[in-house]
Order: sequence, then C-alpha cells, then structure tokens
Amino acid sequence: MAPLSNIENMMNVFENTPKMPVLFLGHGTPMNAIEENEYTLGFKKIAKTLPKPNAIICVSAHWLTKGTKITAMENPRTIHDFGGFPQELHDVNYPAKGNNELAKETQKLFLPNNKIELDHEWGLDHGTWSVIKHLYPKADIPVLQLSIDYYKSPEYHFELSKKLAKLRYKGVLIIGSGNIVHNIGKMDTNTAKHDFGNEAREIVNKLILDENFKPLLNYKKLGKAVQLAIPTPDHYFPLIYSLGLKDKTDKIELFNDSLQNPRISMTSLKID
Repeated sequence: MAPLSNIENMMNVFENTPKMPVLFLGHGTPMNAIEENEYTLGFKKIAKTLPKPNAIICVSAHWLTKGTKITAMENPRTIHDFGGFPQELHDVNYPAKGNNELAKETQKLFLPNNKIELDHEWGLDHGTWSVIKHLYPKADIPVLQLSIDYYKSPEYHFELSKKLAKLRYKGVLIIGSGNIVHNIGKMDTNTAKHDFGNEAREIVNKLILDENFKPLLNYKKLGKAVQLAIPTPDHYFPLIYSLGLKDKTDKIELFNDSLQNPRISMTSLKID
C-alpha cells in the first residue's frame, strides 16, 4: 500500500468532507427506470437522507470485465443494454457528466498491488442510470462506473472495495447496483414451486444485519435457497463491494426489502 502521505496527495480532486454513506440498490427490471412504484419511491425517499455528493461511483452488475476498469470520459453515454422493452424506456437519456480527474485519482488508490484500467468507451449501463435517475433526476452529479472483474472471487472483490474507502471522505457516494435474489433462467417444475426467493432473502438479510460477512463471501455454502437465488454472481458482487466499505462505526439500514417477483428481490441497504 502506498504511504499515507502519498495517498493524501493523490486525492486533491475534492476537498475533505464528512464521511459519505454507501448504498446497495436492488435495481430489478429495467422498467423501474420509468415506472413509479414502491421501489422507485423508496429510492427517492432514501435520496432525501443523503448529503449531496461531489460525484458518484457505481459498481453495476451489468459491466463484467476481465480485469477492473473505471469510466474516464467527460460525457458518458446512456447505454440501453436490454431488449424487448417499450420504446419509452429506450428513449431515456441520463446526461450526467463524468470526471476524468476523479477516475485517474481513483486508479491510483489501487496501486501498487491492483491495477485498474481507464475506460473511454463504456458509459452508464442500466444498472447505474435506472436507479440513479430516481436519486438525482437532474443528472447534476458526475457519475463514474467501476467494472466487476468476473474472474475473481467474492473475497477478492470484498478486499478490493476497501481501497475505495478514502473516497467516502471526499464527498463521493459509492453505490453497488444489483440484486441479491436474481434468477431469471429456466427451472424445472419442482424448483419453480420452491419459495427460494424469500428463504434466501431472510438468510442473507440476517447475515447482513448481524454484520457476519464471511458466510456471505462463501454464499455457495448457505444452502439450496441461496444457490437458487444466486445462480451466477454478477448481480451479487455489487453487494459485496458495498459491504466491504462498511467501517466499525457504520450502521446498516435495509429498505425496499421485498421481492418484485418470485425470482428477483429489490432489497437495498444504506451504510452510514
């Protein structure tokens, strides 16, 4: 790890601020971007409890890479990475600015043991803009995305996220966006009748609220319900990033804590 004095010098992009909260947002169906329902109202309600950030860094379930990348463009494009939805959804544009200086400073926080690549092509996928638009509808906060190295373990991501902790004292709101329960694949008849979503939600929620994170890193050992809820880790990894940023003085608050349908949970949390 770089000496503390060097890290201090790295983070001159913003003045020091009180510690920012961390969020994990269950984003669910892309239609949540344009609908008003209990979950979008929950996003708007939690936004009222947040100090206005200098910038946002979002870890979205929909940007999976080999190696880790961070967006570095002044005007990130709004990516419509889905199909089969109404034109109204495809017409949504979320014109938040980026912040190249913050991207470069964040890149330095990972050195010397971890290297992340500045990305000039990606933009903001729906895992990011579909929820942030409810928090900050004016798109007046710069937004960056941090990709998920899909070839690494939960333990790797948990430890990697800790390197972002200093940004909380620079007015940067860090958000993980995914879903704890996310199984949209085919199931056999017996499995489809299993209420795995609520069972998994209860298991994971208890571990979160007990701040017992180690079993969450070994989620495949938490039983059949959790295995069905998390058939692939893409939507689960953003939760790991958010939990990795919790410090000893933070408390965890759950909100939007229900299933949007039997296979997708909207459980979200605020760490503050």
